[in-house]
Amino acid sequence: MTSYRRRVVRHCYGNVELAIELADPLGEGWYDHDWRIPPEFGLLRGRGLRPGARVFDIGAHQGVVALMLAETVGANGQIVAVEPNPHNAAQCFRNRELNARPWVEVVQAAAAAVEGTLRLNGGPCAAVAAISDYGGTMEVPALTIDALAGRFGSPDVLFIDVEGFEVQVLRGAKGTLAHQPDCFVEVHVGCGLEQAGGRVDDILGCFPTTTYELWACSEGEATMHPLPQFPPNSLQSRFFLLALKKPVAELP
Repeated sequence: MTSYRRRVVRHCYGNVELAIELADPLGEGWYDHDWRIPPEFGLLRGRGLRPGARVFDIGAHQGVVALMLAETVGANGQIVAVEPNPHNAAQCFRNRELNARPWVEVVQAAAAAVEGTLRLNGGPCAAVAAISDYGGTMEVPALTIDALAGRFGSPDVLFIDVEGFEVQVLRGAKGTLAHQPDCFVEVHVGCGLEQAGGRVDDILGCFPTTTYELWACSEGEATMHPLPQFPPNSLQSRFFLLALKKPVAELP
């Protein structure tokens, strides 16, 4: 990546115009174009995602989604962007400064079931080494979501994209989940979830339907579907899960 010629581009990510530094080929492929509004944003807005909210973005990569979320919560809110890969975390800092969003807090660490250290691969997406050792391995600090909540306060919304380590991350969030934040989880079925010892049912079990509305979509879809209407075979490959806390009036 040292030979990559960095440059700053400006695009609309959803309905948010941002300046983003392209620092590597993967980032160029992901960020050098406009984005449509992600389907989960429409469902989250007005629920947990609102002005003044606190959002944890776990697996923030280079901060683009964190900056999109920052636009909604505003300066009275807070985004905690957690990214284990040192290169990507540095880009989170850089993109935060380019866009003058000091309410985005960047934490260079991995989320896990217990605090300590975690061995990751050296690839650009920082999967745990037990899933893939692409690009060699490195050891990084590991934090639980509960520890982050103790440091920053309980989140209103959790975004989780951890390359198959979802179940372990959720196990470190039991106290946080007791407060029933809205949650968006990228579920890496067939591309890391099983190698890390997880199952789809383990994830769904964190969000009981007595207290949560569950929605899902596959990659590339423009809308999310209520989980009962989501084709069962779509749960057999990578998909996106949204758990929205039910309004008090709907609780049993």
